[in-house]
Amino acid sequence: MAAAGMRLRLWPRSLAGRTALALLLGLALVQVAGLTIHALDRVDLLRIAQARNLGVRIMSLYRAVALAPEDQRDAVLHDMPAEHGLSASFEAGPPIDTLLPASPPLQRLLRANMAVIPVPGGFRPREIRVRGGPADGRVVVGLRLPDGPWLQISAELPPPRPWHSPAFLAAFVLMTAVAAALTLWAVRRLTAPVATLAEAADRLGRDVNAPPLPEDGPTEVAKAAVAFNLMAARIRRFVQDRTLMLTAIGHDLRTPITRLKLRAEFMENEDLRRKMLADLDELESMVAATLAFGRDATASEPVTALDLAVLARTVLDEAADARPEAAERLHYEGPDHLTVRARSIALKRALSNLVANAISYGGSARVTLSPPHEGTVTVEVEDEGPGIPPGEIDRVFQPFHRVEASRSRETGGVGLGLPIARNILRAHGGDVTIANRPMGGTRATVSLPA
Repeated sequence: MAAAGMRLRLWPRSLAGRTALALLLGLALVQVAGLTIHALDRVDLLRIAQARNLGVRIMSLYRAVALAPEDQRDAVLHDMPAEHGLSASFEAGPPIDTLLPASPPLQRLLRANMAVIPVPGGFRPREIRVRGGPADGRVVVGLRLPDGPWLQISAELPPPRPWHSPAFLAAFVLMTAVAAALTLWAVRRLTAPVATLAEAADRLGRDVNAPPLPEDGPTEVAKAAVAFNLMAARIRRFVQDRTLMLTAIGHDLRTPITRLKLRAEFMENEDLRRKMLADLDELESMVAATLAFGRDATASEPVTALDLAVLARTVLDEAADARPEAAERLHYEGPDHLTVRARSIALKRALSNLVANAISYGGSARVTLSPPHEGTVTVEVEDEGPGIPPGEIDRVFQPFHRVEASRSRETGGVGLGLPIARNILRAHGGDVTIANRPMGGTRATVSLPA
């Protein structure tokens, strides 16, 4: 589990991060493969150069010894190895050493390079033995002189160092840094349209009249922008058509309701007339609430900077004026001022619905405004009522659903207050949730972008 969590943390969440990481890993693998090939080729070249140099030095020493008079060979052998970086001695027989015979490729390289040094025909070695190699760190070559003794020459054979050049390391680091920088730049450029599209979709979710996306850039990006703008235009037409239809329905329904009210006024039966007018008032209220729920409450109102703390206190003051009996149970907690960008009329309506719901079903309302945290402002509306049955919490935002089953005007409206509030808050990029308080009552938690 810990390893899985570590992998999840190392794997970026953004598309740009994942693309950049994949490309950089690919670049690293290509660099490793390229360096491996380069190292192998360089090792081969270094071994060839090493064998050529060693062969020339060994044969130069042998020629000097072979051509020297017999009584001067010891002096030549004493002086020459130091100059050539070799150690040499005369032996009665071929080299006897703990080293294994040299590999055939090394023997061929040494013999070929030793043949480069010209030696008179009568002085050439009668026999050559080679032992050791790169794995042993040294090589021992035995050359039998024409007059019988063996000249045994030993030389250090250090392993090849393909990265010995300091300029190579600097060039490699510079090349890798440039490639990584270009990769990151290209990824940011290529994934920027995705972020732009996401921001445009978020703006469209908050404001149906948001400006269109620019239809330029690469072909795929331009096509996506055109499709997005067409979708936004269709959504705007749909909202406009729906609003016009609801406005027409509202106008057509209010006219017969008004006529019925006028006719009810002339009824002689006072009790029947009172009931008829109450039913018509309730019908008019239901029509108004339904039309308000169906209309886009935020489509025509611009977004402005407003003081959310002042707005919350205003909502509570108006609720106290409308219901004086609950005025002492209405409270506000939070900062004196807190500015957010929102649609003031729509947001006021959403908060008013939540406060009215708390007063209607809980008999009180406490509005708590919290300072911004991680880009979100939180408003809590609490009451001290009986709470909501657990099975009803998920249904309170369904249109026309009421926890209180009666339809009397004294206990509430038609079940559209919470759905309207949620539509408004979601149009602002926020949301609202309902939950029961541990000490009793309910809590509506509103979240808004800071």
